[in-house]
Parts: sequence; structure tokens; C-alpha cells
Amino acid sequence: MTDVLTGLPLWHPPSGRGPGLVLVQEIFGLDDYLRSVAADLAASGYVVAVPELFRRTAPGWSSTHDEAGVAASMKVASTFDPALGLSDVLATVAHLRGLPAVSGGVGVLGFCLGGSLAFAAAAAGDPDVAVSFYGSTVAAQIADLAEITCPIQFHFGGQDPFIPRADVRVVEEAVTAHPGAEIHVQEEAGHAFHNNVAPMFHHPEAAARAWALTTDFLRRTLPAGVSGRGA
Repeated sequence: MTDVLTGLPLWHPPSGRGPGLVLVQEIFGLDDYLRSVAADLAASGYVVAVPELFRRTAPGWSSTHDEAGVAASMKVASTFDPALGLSDVLATVAHLRGLPAVSGGVGVLGFCLGGSLAFAAAAAGDPDVAVSFYGSTVAAQIADLAEITCPIQFHFGGQDPFIPRADVRVVEEAVTAHPGAEIHVQEEAGHAFHNNVAPMFHHPEAAARAWALTTDFLRRTLPAGVSGRGA
């Protein structure tokens, strides 16, 4: 088993047990934003794990969310090996399945870089559900959708400067022919619109709508308990 599991951060629900979720990072690393998402998911009844994708080249990486932080994170991400990152995500799925606190299945949920990896993990592995937020490689790899048997939900912004609307349309067309898949496009939003600590990206209204769709999707496909906050 890969050493990504050494010191793996976990968030537990108030009940102490529930379905598992592998939360996959953006290029900003395990920052305050991702920690808040993990805590929110734990509060909804999930055991949440966050693998450190940049541990091989930039261990402990976490950046600011301004232009300088984006540039620094892009530089770190340029040395990232997606195949090794995918192996880390799949190893974390397997690890969660073996924890006594995890019952009811294990899903993957990722943003940006993590959105691409959540899609790849659903195609290459065996998560029970997948949620992919604005994964930039999804359109280019959309043929892999045929390999996915679990429920999967995609989110995109219609004004994303990094993911052309034409690419999003490719995903929309593929989803219509794939049972268990759904896609939601916040037409007025750009990239990383859910990141509430990144003023240059965050779109509060789009984020709220997308998150409501996400939590509803998880309730339907990977049900868990509710209430409280755990970490």
C-alpha cells in the first residue's frame, strides 16, 4: 500500500461512523477551503479522507488564493504525475473500505485537479459514487465514461476560462447517453467557483446551487446520517 496513507487526515461524522468519501484537492493543496469542505461532509455523516497528492515533490503544499498563489500552485502542479495521483486516490478508497468506522460504501469527490482525478478514479477503480467539479481533462478523456458503472455527477462553470464551453458541451452530450450520470452547468460562473476563500474565483450563488445539487446527489447515491460537525 502506498505511503500516501501515512498521516492521512481524516474527518469523522458525529456518530463516529458512516460511508467514506475521498476528497481530492485542487492545486492549492490541503488548505482552509478544503478543510472546510471536509468538515461539512463529515457533518453530513461521512468519514472523509484527503490524500496529499503533491507529497512526492512539494510535501505539505498549501498556497494562497491570489494571482501569486495561483502561479506558484501551477508551478507545483506542473511536476505532478497524474498516474501516481490516481494510484493515491484509489489506494485511499481501498483504505477507507477497510476502516471499522466506514460502512455503506466509499465515494470520491474532487475539485479542479481533483475533479479530473475523481472522474479517472471512477473509470479505473471501484468507488460507489463520484462527483467531479470542473475537471479540466474530463472532456479529453470522455470516452472513459463508458467504463464507469457507479453514479457520477459533473459540475462546470459556463464562463470557465480554463475549460471552454465547447468542452463542457462534449461532456453534456456524453452524459445524456450514460445511465447514472448527470451534469450541472452554472452558466454565469467561471473556474473554481465553489472555492469560498478565493475571491478571484468564488461565485457564491453558483456555489450554493451546485453544493445543494451535490449533497442531494450524495443523499440519493451514498446515504449517510445528518447533523453536527466532526473533524
